[in-house]
Parts: sequence; C-alpha cells; structure tokens
Amino acid sequence: MVGNSIAFHRKRRGMSQTQLAERIGTTLNMLGKLERGDRTLDTNWLEKIGRALAIEPRDLIGLPPSEGRAVLKNAAYEVAAEQAETRSIGSGEVVEIARLDLSLPMGPGATVDDFIESEPLKFDLGYVRSFTRTPPHRLRLAGGAGDSMFPTLVPNDLVWIDTTQNQLLHADRIYAASINGGAAIKRLRPIAGGRRMLVISDNKMVEPYEVDADEVVIWGRVIRFARDI
Repeated sequence: MVGNSIAFHRKRRGMSQTQLAERIGTTLNMLGKLERGDRTLDTNWLEKIGRALAIEPRDLIGLPPSEGRAVLKNAAYEVAAEQAETRSIGSGEVVEIARLDLSLPMGPGATVDDFIESEPLKFDLGYVRSFTRTPPHRLRLAGGAGDSMFPTLVPNDLVWIDTTQNQLLHADRIYAASINGGAAIKRLRPIAGGRRMLVISDNKMVEPYEVDADEVVIWGRVIRFARDI
C-alpha cells in the first residue's frame, strides 16, 4: 500500500468526497479506496484527480505534510459517514443543492458563485436524475422574485439552474444571469450578430430591451421550476 495525499488536497480545496467522486466520474466507495491506498493509484487516476483538484498529479504521490496526516487517518471513517449522510430512508441516495439569494446586488460581472448561499436543500438523487444528468454540484436553486416573468414564473417558485449551460446556445430559453450588474431570470436572444442581446420578459406589460453582450454574464439555464399549490 503506497501512501497518497488525495484526502489532504481535497480538504484543502474545501471539497467533499461526494463532490470529488462526481468530478472524476467514480463512486464514493471507489474514491474511499483510492484515498486509503486500497486501490492502485495509476496514471489515469492521478491525472483525473489532479485536474479535479487543480494540482499537479505528482503532488498526490506520497504522504502529505505532518499537519495533514490526520486527514488520512480518518479517511476510512469519512466514506462511511458520507454514505450514511447521503442515504434517505426508503428512497435511496440524496444530494444537497445550493440555494442562492439573488435579491442582493453584487455589482457588474458577478458570477453565480458570488451570491450568498442559504441553507442547501436535499433531494432524492433519483428525482434529480429524472430531469437532468448534470452533476448535482453544478446545479443551483433560486427563488422566483417579482412578476416580470409572469405567468411562466411567479414569486416563490423554486427555480433550478444548470450552471454547465452558461453560454447563449439556445435563443429565447430562460437563463439566470447578471445584466448590467443586477441578478435576473429572463429569456435571452442574440441579435446584431451576437454583439447584443434582447432581454425578454414573459409578462406582456414589460417591454423587451437590448443590451451589449458584454454586459451580460450568463450563470446558467433555467431547466425546471417547482411551485406550491
């Protein structure tokens, strides 16, 4: 068994085992074996994990500095703890999705990760997989605000945002974005050869308006919303 510092670098990045396992396309159980040294850490694993942690693959080889060795000592227990955390009674695996507070202005150029996260919400993974294959850590939730997207969206709708779809590839779809520094959930349409965008509200009382494309930072596409009845 050869020592490695996967767990040390993962924790330094503030990443859970579930998140790292999703990023490298493996199971939580397999990642635990790799961290403990129960499975061979070959070149393929080193490259995948190195990319996910934004470090050189060679930095994963060998034990971490002394202050990080307690991380490895507890790695065997962490897998069991996370597996217990991500199981719901009778429904299988559950995941946490970060919920954002879009009511606070963050200024021009703000990204989706700049916004304050409220308490994450837990969902059955089977439910999430029923409408998207995007990894849960790339999904965000936000509350509907205002009436500019009425009747499509109403206040307090729970809006699902896929942050992997952060380019305007589908005209007239609904996107979450920063427009001139303000958070917005709008339909976007490229115009003037893509140099400008038309910002469209579903509420017929709100007129569409044009903005320069560089004034828009797209965080992701709205792929679903839930509404209380």
